[in-house]
Amino acid sequence: MKSAFIEIIEDFISLLYPPYCKACNGILVKGETILCTGCITDLPRSFDHLEPENTLFKKLSGRINVDHASAFFVFKKRGKIQKLMHAFKYKNHPEIGRMLGKVYAKELLDSGFENQWDIIVPVPLHRSKKQKRGYNQSEEFGKGMAEIFGIDCNDGIVERHISTATQTKKSRLNRWENVKDVFVVVKPSLVDGKNILLVDDVATTGATLEACGTELFKSGMAKLGILCLSRAK
Repeated sequence: MKSAFIEIIEDFISLLYPPYCKACNGILVKGETILCTGCITDLPRSFDHLEPENTLFKKLSGRINVDHASAFFVFKKRGKIQKLMHAFKYKNHPEIGRMLGKVYAKELLDSGFENQWDIIVPVPLHRSKKQKRGYNQSEEFGKGMAEIFGIDCNDGIVERHISTATQTKKSRLNRWENVKDVFVVVKPSLVDGKNILLVDDVATTGATLEACGTELFKSGMAKLGILCLSRAK
């Protein structure tokens, strides 16, 4: 428990350097962190988890045997989600992913998604890119979810052993060619017979998720669930 003195100091610092919402730039009030209450409520949710055959599920269906697939938000250019994702990935704000992972996991639990998965596997970054960025954004999202679901998030099960070019502006076919051989399951014993939750930050064509999920199935995974922070329309 914080002492009254520490709270006074923190309040004084907040007056001098007020924290801002990462989505709307509004000043956060006491009790708010990272995002204001208004943005948490108003961000463009997809509600995919309430519709089994949603947009993301349909993109992956027929390409990989996925038990469930959904995204928290719908990505819109020049919107709050784009701003958040840019800060999350490129401005050294891993806390954004953790917070949104917790919020999404709570909403999923409220919708009956209990005891669905044994372990969370984030889509990995190549070690050079992770070293440069300082963290894997998908892992941060997964860690937030893991805290609420009460399961582990393990970034060491799958490795991206080839550093690929960015997927931005690539066609669906080129995206698949870019990632089809880049993933390796290095700890198959943790996958065999398990219900795996694969998590990523953004889903566009689903090529990365398909490639990573395919390797997990080769290692004996029982069922595959996929959750993303955002998806394209």
